[in-house]
Amino acid sequence: MSLLMMCGELQEKSRTKPHPEEQTETGVSLRRLIASAFTGLHRKILEQGGEYVLKGGRGSGKSSFVSVELWLTLLRHPNMHAVVLRRVGNTLRSSVFTQLQWAAGALGIEQMCRFTLSPMEAVYEPTGQKILFFGMDDPGKLKSLKVPFGYPGVLWFEELDQFEEEQVRSTEQSVLRGQGPFYCFKSFNPPPLEQHWVNRWTRTPRPGRQVHHSDYTQMPASWLGEKFLDDARFLKQENPRAYRQEYLGIPAGLGDSVFDNIAAEPIKDREIRRFDRIMAGVDWGFYPDPWAFNRIHYDAARQTLYIFCELTCYKTVNRETAQKIKNLGVGPKEQITADSAEPKSVEDYREQGLFCRGAVKGPGSLGYSFHWLQGLRRIVIDPDRCPDTLKEFLEYRYERGKDGKVLPGYPDRNNHHIDAVRYATEPVWGRRGNQ
Repeated sequence: MSLLMMCGELQEKSRTKPHPEEQTETGVSLRRLIASAFTGLHRKILEQGGEYVLKGGRGSGKSSFVSVELWLTLLRHPNMHAVVLRRVGNTLRSSVFTQLQWAAGALGIEQMCRFTLSPMEAVYEPTGQKILFFGMDDPGKLKSLKVPFGYPGVLWFEELDQFEEEQVRSTEQSVLRGQGPFYCFKSFNPPPLEQHWVNRWTRTPRPGRQVHHSDYTQMPASWLGEKFLDDARFLKQENPRAYRQEYLGIPAGLGDSVFDNIAAEPIKDREIRRFDRIMAGVDWGFYPDPWAFNRIHYDAARQTLYIFCELTCYKTVNRETAQKIKNLGVGPKEQITADSAEPKSVEDYREQGLFCRGAVKGPGSLGYSFHWLQGLRRIVIDPDRCPDTLKEFLEYRYERGKDGKVLPGYPDRNNHHIDAVRYATEPVWGRRGNQ
């Protein structure tokens, strides 16, 4: 069987096999090239085009996986070409160019490929398909992009975080034109700051976008080598924050994040139905500050807080926000703890049939509530149900003085859902210590 025919059968075979085991005509097993952590994504790519975002830390296998999938995609679509991009052109040769040479060799097709540096491209000679390499520091070349036949159907942004957001958007619009199908791969190590555009961007759901996270612990040890594993173990002991950032690919900030225990994970309906300790909180606002509402569940045995519901409103009166809460199914017996700075608003909710009480607050309560939240093992926030809440918790940081040192206290800005969660959990943390 030819390699091209083998690629055409991948989709059907993958439906019944737990891991890609197909072999190329040269006897190369895809099991040896695609780590099990990428099996599900491999099948998605076989089924359809789309936007495939791969993030992770050192040794996470994402670039190797993309380079293999890029070749396999071209082999399945003989009228398609690929464009591979780095932010700076002089980094191409030592990164993606070499990576795709490796993938061609690993797939056993290197004898059928011609790699040239001027122009920088790879040609699959049986069909004449091309892989073209560009740096975004010379955008003129990309604007004059021409292929000998067919169309550019594969686009790979390597080190996505080094690009500007507008560059990525305009490049996609320029390169991926026509009927398709199209495959857009985006790979990167998440930068430390949650405010970085690429971290915010991956948290925003979009139809056709598949986001995949991997780290070195999911790769076969033989792929990494003992030196790599020793370095990872050493950093984990010496500097856990740097380890999370560099090896696990988890944005760890610059040491000034208020919350280091946030987990952005989907919370399924069946889980919510089992929650038996649901609490709710409100932070009053109108404009420019929003009104914020959250429902949460606290699992004391696991020291885990689940945030599964949010509402955010601007220029909305109490009667209307109360109705929005009731539309969620919140009944007259579910306690809502709200900011006591607006007793009239608390009374408005009671008149609307909601069981609302003002937060007790008191000396030291602000710091105690933050310490309690920071001390939890995990705060799980559903990124689809609660995007505003997740953004606040991830981006909430201590302030720094002119000398660059972290200042004590908690900034009173961009924390509306954080406050709603603090109020909601007051019945738990408020019993501990004098408030």
